[in-house]
Amino acid sequence: MKIIAASALPTSAETEKSLQIANDAELAEIAASGALQGVERVELNFPKFTDGRAFSQAVLLRRRYGFTGDIRATGDVLIDQLVQMARSGFTSAVLAEGQNPEAAERQFARYRAFYQGDALEPRPHFAREAA
Repeated sequence: MKIIAASALPTSAETEKSLQIANDAELAEIAASGALQGVERVELNFPKFTDGRAFSQAVLLRRRYGFTGDIRATGDVLIDQLVQMARSGFTSAVLAEGQNPEAAERQFARYRAFYQGDALEPRPHFAREAA
């Protein structure tokens, strides 16, 4: 997962092919309208760390709607959420103000593998070993 510090500002080139989706947006309508066509990055917002709707949106974008681009977490993104975000399909995250990017990277060294499947690798660990 790509970790971005809160102080890092995106350039206009980074925002050209991106789509911001609100937490209460209906993904089926967005996908049916063709709004995901040509989009390289979808930004999902966490208005508060206790609001987990963006986790569900990320899983749906990957599994149901087949989105293969970057899914970026924005808003109140805390370090302890990053591993679950990666398992839900997020590929980048902009940390909330005051969060340490180096400490965020260490989260992934702590949890190297999982038995269960996830949004990016749906097969459980034993099925991956046999393949």
